[in-house]
Amino acid sequence: MPEPERLFIIDGHALAFRSFYAFIRQPMTTSRGEDVRAVYGFATTLMSIIQDQQPDYLAVAFDPKGKTFRHEQYPRYKATRQKMPEEMRAQIPRILELVEAFGVPALQVEGFEADDVMATVAQQAKERGIDVFLVTADKDFGQLVGPRIRMFNLRARQSGVEIIDEEAIEEKFGVRPERMLDLLALMGDSSDNVPGVKGVGQKTAANLIKQYGSLEGIYQHLEDLAGKALGTRLAEGREDAELSRDLIRLRTDVPLETDLESLRWEGAFQAAAGEILKELEFQSLLGTVTEKVEAAEHDYQAITSQSELEKLVGLLKRAGSFAVDTETTSEFPLLADLVGLSFSIEENKAFFVPLNHFEDITSEEVLELLHPLLEDANLAKTGQNIKYDALVLRRAGIRLRGIEFDTMIASYVLDPGARGHGLDTLALRHLDYKKIPTKDLIGSGRAQITMAEVDLEKITEYACEDADYTLRLRKHFEPKLSEVGAEELFHELEMPLSLVLEEMEWTGVALDTGLLGNLSEEFAGKLSDLEGKIYTEAGREFNINSPQQLGVIFFDELEIHKELGYKPKRTPGGQWRTDISVLETLRAHPLPEMILDWRQLTKLKGTYIDALPRMVNPDTGRLHTSFNQTVAATGRLSSSDPNLQNIPVRTEMGREIRKAFVPGEGFECLLSADYSQIELRIAAHFSNDPALINSFKTGKDIHRETAALVFSIKPEEVTREQRDFAKRINFGILYGMGPAKFSQETGVGFGEAKKFIENYLATFAGVKDYIESTLVGAREKGYVTTILGRRRYLPDLDSPNAGIRSHAENMAVNTPIQGSAADIIKRAMIDIQADIDRTGLKSRMVLQVHDELVFEVAPGELEDIRELAVSRMEGAVDLIVPVVVDTDTGANWLEAH
Repeated sequence: MPEPERLFIIDGHALAFRSFYAFIRQPMTTSRGEDVRAVYGFATTLMSIIQDQQPDYLAVAFDPKGKTFRHEQYPRYKATRQKMPEEMRAQIPRILELVEAFGVPALQVEGFEADDVMATVAQQAKERGIDVFLVTADKDFGQLVGPRIRMFNLRARQSGVEIIDEEAIEEKFGVRPERMLDLLALMGDSSDNVPGVKGVGQKTAANLIKQYGSLEGIYQHLEDLAGKALGTRLAEGREDAELSRDLIRLRTDVPLETDLESLRWEGAFQAAAGEILKELEFQSLLGTVTEKVEAAEHDYQAITSQSELEKLVGLLKRAGSFAVDTETTSEFPLLADLVGLSFSIEENKAFFVPLNHFEDITSEEVLELLHPLLEDANLAKTGQNIKYDALVLRRAGIRLRGIEFDTMIASYVLDPGARGHGLDTLALRHLDYKKIPTKDLIGSGRAQITMAEVDLEKITEYACEDADYTLRLRKHFEPKLSEVGAEELFHELEMPLSLVLEEMEWTGVALDTGLLGNLSEEFAGKLSDLEGKIYTEAGREFNINSPQQLGVIFFDELEIHKELGYKPKRTPGGQWRTDISVLETLRAHPLPEMILDWRQLTKLKGTYIDALPRMVNPDTGRLHTSFNQTVAATGRLSSSDPNLQNIPVRTEMGREIRKAFVPGEGFECLLSADYSQIELRIAAHFSNDPALINSFKTGKDIHRETAALVFSIKPEEVTREQRDFAKRINFGILYGMGPAKFSQETGVGFGEAKKFIENYLATFAGVKDYIESTLVGAREKGYVTTILGRRRYLPDLDSPNAGIRSHAENMAVNTPIQGSAADIIKRAMIDIQADIDRTGLKSRMVLQVHDELVFEVAPGELEDIRELAVSRMEGAVDLIVPVVVDTDTGANWLEAH
């Protein structure tokens, strides 16, 4: 007997809410500044259902605009529900557009909620013998569960999909599905403002139904409970219970304009799916909906003999320029073993040299034959993220020289705001070609193998494709760099910087793991003490990591909101909100304050104190972070594995971690060279504001001078609080800080914050003019530029959506300043490394964090390296105000900073 067909119907608005809040702590925007976190989560889930479940029928149900029949029946229905955040509301049309592009029917019926539409479709499908899966976690759907109808709970996806059938309903709620409506009628639903019976929760309601069979049975035996508080509550709440049952009952007779057959999923995405994913910049999802285009007939060869290799080397030398790519055993270059190299000098033709598949020579001899070719600076090499390849080869004993073009960096220079610059993404985006996914070769999860274990024929096709398409992308990007005038930025700044970063990553930094071990024990003790205090303050033990339990403690048990005059809010799932902003608001109470401390301690211990020692390279005994050139749209560098940019420096606990960064053996100290207020100096340069320029030219305290001007007092009369206000606005104005944000950060009222900003802009008229002229220019050209000509495109400056438009405006004002600061320190890094190489100094540049460079100083070289660093950093750019670099030294990074 054939398996029954299956229908999946998704609660659209519920999934949108879930998707939005899943990414609430990691905002996701396109290069245009469009917030797409809800759209991304929705798309990911929809695609996973299609791919993993392979439904026969598929639909998404959405709530209509306006009120439904339930509002007519009970005007206060959903009256207390939290308003949809504006950022999410703006994404609903995009989600509808996405669903349509995917070819999935979107069902929406005026006057009826999505729940009723889903119930109606489910009933029709059940009558046709189709198995129904309701994609929702809403307990109201428990009343529908039964033969052929189940719930598909997305909230449990991390631990495997939870299919909720009749037994699961009874286990979870204590009643069978046919009695769920009675249970819900008694319980009510605070998130929908459905009253239920006051004081009757799930456990009590389930016990009553078990005892008396149904809601009617309970009220027929109300005399059994006479004289008891529960009986009184039930009697007083009878009308509310009956009303609640009517409100919660799902309709199965919604007048649909479509039939079941129109919901049949044909099993293939429409072409429009790829187009919208491209527009949304969901590169990681794009490959899934795009069919692999067969390349033109190509010649991809595996080289497996000495004679073949010698011929290849000769061919590459005669060509004078070629693309090169490595295949390895790890994504971390200083832990990766070399498996093979691929080369290409013309489209559709490439060669793969597998180290361990030669018939007549060893892998060592293979490398010996390649050694002169790869180290020849006169032979131009093209690569994709070629810094990785250079490090892998360096580990294998070869210094890759002649690096001329990196397609990843070219992509970034042309469009720094684009989502992703990986080879697969670029081939798909620019050449409409879907490359072989890496997982097709090595798999994923626990079953994953390394490239060294892949069949020769498969790895040859894959590796040659990499080299071939890297070469094609160079040909695609070169004229574009010329068209936008970015050749100098690419060839004179970003490409030379890549070589500097290679050297820094190879060098790494020394770490005092013993100190971190002691800190780990110390922090463990502090956490234990703090947990005890938290439990004492809360009156009981609970899971501090659980937002749900925290909300119960705060607002149901201790009711601290009443003490502080705070109105708590709920999540769409009905739980109390206890995110970081809530804790900050409530920190006047000792418990939220302790929770914040506990979270900080836990993060520092887990992310740095315990993690850093495990990341020390076993071969070098040093920590090797990766410096990322193509991540931040402003042009700034970032670091990863580990991220050293985010080690807190403003808190005592965070500063303790910096003590663990020390000079390595044979070096005497660390030197820190830090630009002084570089972004404000750039702002003075761009704005030509007389007051800012004067403050910097006279060497005065810029924040004190700002406070004096804004408050109309003498500099010596400025209080610490006034200086702090001025400091916040000096930096905040460059990041689009408005009165609301300033009020939140300083604690002053909104009106006072608004007045302070107005006074600031009146005092520094040049800054105001800069902001206004920058926005005008950005709207005219569609982009802004940094001091070295780096462009950032901002198509959403004229967006009808206020939130998107405001975000784009902030980027327009901030990017020229922050991006120029990035340009300047990059220029300085290139010049410093060139001087170190030229003079033969043993001291080394080991870290770059924001506006700071850290050097490991060799004995007797302190003044030389200090003078070199200051000279090159201060001379990297000519501004109309002095560029100042502060330096300090110490036995560790904390002392030197």
